[in-house]
Amino acid sequence: MLPSIQERRVYVRPGPTDMRKQINGLSVMVQETLGQNPFDGAYFMFCNRQRKLLKILYWEDTGFCLWIKRLERDRFPWPRTQESVKKITLQELQMLLGGIDFWKAHRKVEYTSVY
Repeated sequence: MLPSIQERRVYVRPGPTDMRKQINGLSVMVQETLGQNPFDGAYFMFCNRQRKLLKILYWEDTGFCLWIKRLERDRFPWPRTQESVKKITLQELQMLLGGIDFWKAHRKVEYTSVY
């Protein structure tokens, strides 16, 4: 299991990522493509085109950690568009790892008038 998960921010890179990339390639992607600091302790999540392989990159005190989960059946729910990086909550991370597609959940609606 991921250490000290309660204290972390979680960022998702939408769309597919080349999973041949390891720590060096993913950390460069975090910095250059996502515009984030790979050393700030946040989790950065990547998924392959088939949505069966998930990687989480994070910095922990003395070096990078790379966590990988491969599904034998099913697929991860994952945003397919190449939008900018998305920040998700720890609760959403747990749902994602459990296969729950919160990306299609009802969105908050706000009105300023009843007319």
